[in-house]
Amino acid sequence: MKILCWNADDAVWKHWNQVIDSNASLERVDRFDDLNESLQKQSFNYCFIYLSDDSFSKQVENVVTLCLNFPNKKIIVFPNQSSQQAALRLFSVGVSGQCAPYIGREQLSLVLSVVESGEIWGGKAFIQQLITQSAATVINVQHNDLEDLSERELSVAQYIAKGLSNRQIALEMSITERTVKAHLTSIFKKTNTKDRLALGLLAQSNDQTL
Repeated sequence: MKILCWNADDAVWKHWNQVIDSNASLERVDRFDDLNESLQKQSFNYCFIYLSDDSFSKQVENVVTLCLNFPNKKIIVFPNQSSQQAALRLFSVGVSGQCAPYIGREQLSLVLSVVESGEIWGGKAFIQQLITQSAATVINVQHNDLEDLSERELSVAQYIAKGLSNRQIALEMSITERTVKAHLTSIFKKTNTKDRLALGLLAQSNDQTL
């Protein structure tokens, strides 16, 4: 597994080398132009990008450009500051995940597993914050919107509202990830929702009406 890293911070770079799986190979660049050139010439499984406090907004826009130029690349950002606006912008252009720079070994392994399966990793805290702040304005729901769900489907919807990944839901419910995906397909159809965010908003609003 080859990972290209745009990271000019020595401490974060050292940490990544300590927590990454032993079968992974990290390659470091410290300039955006070098990152762009490397992605054009070589093949990488992932691209890790550390977003420092210095020129944070400019770095975010560089990542946006990167996503537009390489739409099929799995790009994971590690911002040093919390910004919901920046996170939403990055996810909207195709970033695969957002993590804390000093992420732990097991957590990083989970993130890569989720992203590899085609899911997006935003982190539980970010998803919960997004759902909470957006619930009042993004979707207007009625209590009966979840009435057609089975008991298990309702449980899956409630876990989605809490920001859990498919893998975490599978562990909580003692079922396989494939079964979770099957439940989600059915839930999306029954609730007329198109993605996890819309479903999370629906499930949370439903809880608030009880």
